[in-house]
Amino acid sequence: MYSRQELYRSLGIEQTVYDFGEQIQRELKPRFEAIDDVAEYNQLKVIRAMQENRVSEACFVSSSGYGYNDLGRDTLEDVYASAFHTESALVRPQIACGTHALAVALAGNLRPGDELLSPVGKPYDTLEEVIGIRPSNGSLAEYGVSYRQVDLNADGSFDYEGIRNALNDKTRLVTIQRSKGYQTRPTLSVARIGELIAFIRSLRPDVICMVDNCYGEFVETLEPTDVGADLIVGSLIKNPGGGLAPIGGYIAGKKEFVENAAYRLTSPGLGKEVGATLGVNQAFYQGFFLAPTVVAGALKGAIFAANIYEKLGFAVVPNSTESRHDIIQAVTFGKPEGVIAFCKGIQAAAPVDSYVSPEPWAMPGYDSEVIMAAGAFVQGSSIELSADGPIKPPYAVYFQGGLTWEHAKFGILMSLQKLKDAQMVTL
Repeated sequence: MYSRQELYRSLGIEQTVYDFGEQIQRELKPRFEAIDDVAEYNQLKVIRAMQENRVSEACFVSSSGYGYNDLGRDTLEDVYASAFHTESALVRPQIACGTHALAVALAGNLRPGDELLSPVGKPYDTLEEVIGIRPSNGSLAEYGVSYRQVDLNADGSFDYEGIRNALNDKTRLVTIQRSKGYQTRPTLSVARIGELIAFIRSLRPDVICMVDNCYGEFVETLEPTDVGADLIVGSLIKNPGGGLAPIGGYIAGKKEFVENAAYRLTSPGLGKEVGATLGVNQAFYQGFFLAPTVVAGALKGAIFAANIYEKLGFAVVPNSTESRHDIIQAVTFGKPEGVIAFCKGIQAAAPVDSYVSPEPWAMPGYDSEVIMAAGAFVQGSSIELSADGPIKPPYAVYFQGGLTWEHAKFGILMSLQKLKDAQMVTL
C-alpha cells in the first residue's frame, strides 16, 4: 500500500515540493477553520431555502418544448431568491455563461439613450464587446446605450468624487464587478460594495445597482443583495453550480428587473413562462446544495497558492494574509514563461485531459492571446481546478477552483513542480 508521500511522488511531485507544501499547510490551519465556519453557515442557508420552498423529488422531472409549468425550474428560482434574499430569480440552462447572463441583465434593463456606469474601472475583457468599448455586432453601443467608467484610485479605493461627477440624468444602471477579472486590483468585499451602493443611492436613488457576482458566491456569509444591490448575476459553472451544473447562469434581485431580463432572454410577452429544463434540474439543485462546501475547498486552494508563491518572492493578489472575497488568486510572474509553466502544472494535475499541454491562443472576446488550463468534467467550468491568463504584461496568472481542497492542493503543488523543473523557482 502506498503512503501519501509515495502517491504524490508517483504523480510527479518531488519530496522538496511536497515538504514545502506541508509546511505552508500547517501554518494555515486557523484560516482553514474559519473558512469551514463560513461554509457551515452558508450550507444551512441553502438547506433552509430548499426546505422553505418545499423542494421535492417531483422538482427533478425534466421538461421539453416550451417548458410551461416546469415545477422544478420555478421552484429552483424560488430557492435562489430565498437564499440570496431577493424578490425573484432567473436560473436557466439557456444562459450559456457568465458573460451571457450579464449581457441579458444589461440589455433587459437598458434602453436607447440610457448610460451605463462602471465605478470600479474597466470590466472583464469579454464585456468590452457587450458594452461596445470594443466594437462588436449587437453591442449596447449599437443600440444607443452610452458607457462611462470611473477608475479606482491607485490604492484600490473608490474615487467618490469621480463617481459623483460621472453620475448624470442619463445614468440608468451602475455595474459593479466584484471580482478582479484580468486585473491585479483587490476584489471587492460585500461590505465595500454596500458602501459604494449607499453612496450612489444618496445621489441617485432611482439608479439600478447591479453586481457581477461571478466567483464570489458563498465566500462570505452575506451576498451583495444583502447590502442593497438590485441585481446580482453569475454563472452556474462557477460557484453556485457546485461543479455539477453542466451549463447555466442566474440573475437574482428585484422582481421588475429580473422580469426585464427574462423578456430579453426569451421574448417580450413570454419572459419566465417558457424555457425547458431538458433534464438538468437535479444537477442544478444538487450543485447548489454542494456549493458552500465546494467553494470552501476552492478558497483554501487560493489561500494555499498565495502563501506558496508569496514566500517564493512573487507578487500575489490577494496577499497571503488578506481577507478573501472571491475564489481567484492572481500571481504575477513578469514574463510569459511563468504563466505558461503554471498553467501546464494545473493541467497536469487534472482528472480529465491531464496529458494535454495547454498553449496560448486567440480566444474569442479577448484582445490578446490567452492560455487556459482546465481538465474539467464540464467544459470551461472554473469552479473546477483551473487557471488562465492573458499573455500580456504584467504576465499574471489567475488560479481558481478545485471541487475539493485536496485536488486544489495537488494542483498548486504540480504548478510549483513545473516552475521548479523550468528553473524559475528554487526551494
